[in-house]
Amino acid sequence: MSTDFQSAREALGARLNELRAGAGLNGKDFAERLGWQPSKVSRLQNGRQTATPEDLEAWAAAVGSPDVAAELQARLRGLESHQRHWRRQLAAGHGPVQDRLVVEYRRTSTVRGYEASVIPGLFQTPDYARHLLVGNAELMRSPRDTDTAVAARMRRQEVLYEAGRLFRVLVWEGALHALVCPRDVMAGQLDRLVGLIGMSTVEFGIVPLGAPMSLTPKHGFWIFDEERVVVETINTELSFDSADDLALYGRAWDGLNEAAVYGAQAHRIIARARHVIAQS
Repeated sequence: MSTDFQSAREALGARLNELRAGAGLNGKDFAERLGWQPSKVSRLQNGRQTATPEDLEAWAAAVGSPDVAAELQARLRGLESHQRHWRRQLAAGHGPVQDRLVVEYRRTSTVRGYEASVIPGLFQTPDYARHLLVGNAELMRSPRDTDTAVAARMRRQEVLYEAGRLFRVLVWEGALHALVCPRDVMAGQLDRLVGLIGMSTVEFGIVPLGAPMSLTPKHGFWIFDEERVVVETINTELSFDSADDLALYGRAWDGLNEAAVYGAQAHRIIARARHVIAQS
């Protein structure tokens, strides 16, 4: 079973569990209400069994929220998509996508990432994330579930504080000046980046404008445990796991890293960007 499929199934299970708990029912009582075996409720909640459309309709009715069935059905349709086309993934809004990412990051120990035009989700403040998610929902014409999506994105950041993990992240300096949000929000986001410098689980580097480079920075990409590369385009999320692709993106990250600065030098670049924003 693919990692993508299983992660999405576990995220759906977590949502089912949330709905059941919100209705004030334990697993046994809930199973009796549905006329199911308790083991089926457990399997669905823990992502060990794929729900059917009928299961989801029954679940929504049993928790007293039949209107939530449409959201659950959209999540199920997303499970069936291995292409990870954004239009299909966002059928139920950004929340399910963010829930899936929470699961993926929790099962990952080491990440190497690069972003050219945006502050990575792992490092975003709630206000910065909100503006990005609203803008993306408008672009994709997807359901507006901004509060849910922001909360899930913040939950993903909990991995930054767990021992035994390492996040080696590079950002192109231009991303520090991209005003995808109001200036005060961007200033707060830059302050957040300063706070990451020196964390034991984070190696945060900035590729400065004007730095000598062996290759040009293009799109962002993320390497998970040296086993899988994820690349986001405007309409699709691509995943690669072949040895050749892993080696290629690994070399690209290494080349960008050679041009990056860390520590006090990175702090100075952030301070310069913050000064420009404050003076504008």
